[in-house]
Amino acid sequence: MKTDNTGYSSPAGKAEVSGMDRRCFLRMGALFAGGLTAFGSLIGCTDSKRRIKLPGKLEKDGTVVVRAGCPAHNCGGRCVLKLFVREGEIVRIETDDRDSDDLRDPQLRACIRGRSYRRRQYHPDRLKYPMKRTGKRGEGKFERISWEEALDMMASELQRVKDQYGNSAILVPYGTGSYNQTNGRQTAARLMNLFGGSLGFYNSYSWACISRATPYVYGTGVTGNQRQDWINSRYIIMWGWNPSEMRDGTNSEFFLKKARENGAKIICIDPRMSMSAVSLADEWIPIRPGTDTAMMSAMAYVIISENLHDSDFIKRCCIGFDSTQMPEGLEDEESYSDYIFGTRDGQPKTPEWAEQITAVPASTISRIAREYASIKPAMLYQGYGMQRRAYGEQPVLGGCVLAAITGNVGIPGGWASGIALQADDGGPFWNVFPTGRNPVSASIPVFLWTEAILRGKQMGPDQGVIGAEKLDNNIKLIWCVASNILINQHADTNRSAKILSDENLVEFIAVQDQFLTPSAKFADLVLPVCTQFEMWGLEDGWKYGDEVIIMPKVADPPFETKSDYQIAAGVAERLGLKDEYTEGRDEYEWIQWAVNFYRNTRFPDIPDLEKLHELNRGVYTRPVDEPRIAFSDFRRDPKNHPLNTPSGKIELFSKTLYDMSRPDTIPPVPKYIQEWESPFGSESKDYPLQALGHHYMPRVHSTHDGIDWLEEAFPQRVFINPIDAGQRGIEDGDVVMVYNHRGKISIKCRVTDKIMPGVVNIPQGAWWDPDKNGVDRRGNINVLTSHRWTPLAFGNAQHTIMVEVKKQ
Repeated sequence: MKTDNTGYSSPAGKAEVSGMDRRCFLRMGALFAGGLTAFGSLIGCTDSKRRIKLPGKLEKDGTVVVRAGCPAHNCGGRCVLKLFVREGEIVRIETDDRDSDDLRDPQLRACIRGRSYRRRQYHPDRLKYPMKRTGKRGEGKFERISWEEALDMMASELQRVKDQYGNSAILVPYGTGSYNQTNGRQTAARLMNLFGGSLGFYNSYSWACISRATPYVYGTGVTGNQRQDWINSRYIIMWGWNPSEMRDGTNSEFFLKKARENGAKIICIDPRMSMSAVSLADEWIPIRPGTDTAMMSAMAYVIISENLHDSDFIKRCCIGFDSTQMPEGLEDEESYSDYIFGTRDGQPKTPEWAEQITAVPASTISRIAREYASIKPAMLYQGYGMQRRAYGEQPVLGGCVLAAITGNVGIPGGWASGIALQADDGGPFWNVFPTGRNPVSASIPVFLWTEAILRGKQMGPDQGVIGAEKLDNNIKLIWCVASNILINQHADTNRSAKILSDENLVEFIAVQDQFLTPSAKFADLVLPVCTQFEMWGLEDGWKYGDEVIIMPKVADPPFETKSDYQIAAGVAERLGLKDEYTEGRDEYEWIQWAVNFYRNTRFPDIPDLEKLHELNRGVYTRPVDEPRIAFSDFRRDPKNHPLNTPSGKIELFSKTLYDMSRPDTIPPVPKYIQEWESPFGSESKDYPLQALGHHYMPRVHSTHDGIDWLEEAFPQRVFINPIDAGQRGIEDGDVVMVYNHRGKISIKCRVTDKIMPGVVNIPQGAWWDPDKNGVDRRGNINVLTSHRWTPLAFGNAQHTIMVEVKKQ
């Protein structure tokens, strides 16, 4: 299916990128970009007169090797690529070849997404020109326009909405498609803040509950030891954690393997036998989704009953464990031990009780509890999927409390759990490109943007609004940069599409991207963006790491593509803000500025950008000789090194949560709460299967969907257990309908024992592709997900889904 005048076809078409396609792509791109120079000499910077000599030896065939950061698409890692470039074309991609398996400074090795990036770089469906909509929103009908018309339209619409409604009616939504400083959402945010601001948001789709809940226990999110310390652990629980696919810091798998080689036993608790369970763990324990806190509570029952808890650490460093340690004035309230032993509710949280909820045998729960409490030091690492659920705050709190009562906090080889940002400075910055202060004081939870479209003026603190008593506007303009959140990645896709189709609600939508995504199809204006290989950029580690990776420009932007920074600068010029926005810098000079920023903060010895480029290593690293241990000073002397909690201690009972007076949904101690869509609820009669949408190896959220090499290796499927398949007459490879009251998906199935009975898995990120009847034919799980949010963090609960599956 072709889109008017764009040369775009849906990823579902799996367009093959042949050698001829690439040559035509490069030749046509050169025509519009002003020509590509041969590698081995110089390549132009289209945003300045500067010409940068590429590092590396020119081979006989004209190939030069350039080491660069992998395009930062928020995959969970930050890796080094080895690019082989000939006549302006990347002809081969390898990965970090530094001679280092040293734990202090290991290689930053790329996964299949980075190594296959040529298939995305030269994909014929890349956007080529600015376009404006000619059909209805969502139809994908556009016509080509000039950049002058496009930038004039963008600037005039921003000015119109500002004049008519005010800046708080403008939203630059959450987007993680690029983190290389000069491509990405931050470029638009800087301009908006100079223009008077826009509606703010807080939290993220990834970490809403875990980032909000962890500080209620520890007073901070910096709860993780540096990863070099993992080798000191003797027992590691990967609870819903799958670093082999979603990475969670480049080389997390490497450190886990080294820990295992050093004698650690690794347990994986997950509803599915993930790649991490297969490659890293000694044992896989399947658990019913949404019941993690029940198992954690039962483990605590065994640990406390058998006197395996660290009573000295609890007395010195914790509050709320039992009635003798309650906050002043709350001595008669339910303590953590009261809940575990059922003192108030009459239900002891025994392994037998938990077995009926979790489907984990009571004997297994007891064994894991004993092992975790007695094999010291131990590490309980919490993945993020379990907190993207109804009441997702509770398993976060539960994991933190287990770490505390076993005394695994503040010691080498231990782990405090929670979000676990890297000690002692919180780890990488991600974005250092300066956005400035937002003059609009009001912010909403990131997940509630559709609510702010429908009823923004009615939203207040009960809907998570901060910085204002109520919003003074509904959202009227969306400038979506490096994001597929409008349609593909937000919950309840059919609802989102209905909202965005109504031009009386959001009056103008602009999307900047490299492809015509499902979100872009709902835009009034589409602006084509170059890739990170076609501009200068810089990135640091993802959550963990002590490195800065440079991203040199290795090709000119093809056709009429521009960087997000160049686009924002063009809009700024029309708004009379160019000088303030650019500060006289082009992209290269902003990356110079960023290197200097790192020199003045985390890395005082980092060379300047020209030297980094000349060295052609791709990365500056700071080896970790002695890994930092979170809370070591506090553990040694809690009186003189108190935590930033109300009590100064680890809060197993939170008075702050108690004062919210919502014990059924926000209890002051971690509790198992049955989800609003559950196998134990009334909806299970019609929709008896739980559904997951895990992060899939071939994609970064929705980025890389439609890339042929990746899809051949990892096709989109619904994974179903043989028991559930047999009950429905389904065989491996059958096309099935997965459905609930929110939508329907038609997709091939894979029958496998690697998913527990009662659960199906549809990997998240596939591009929404509805037929004329509204049935998605691509496998986008958000057709089935709910837009209901969690009670404390106002975070997404998109993993709480009940569905049915039938053979077609």
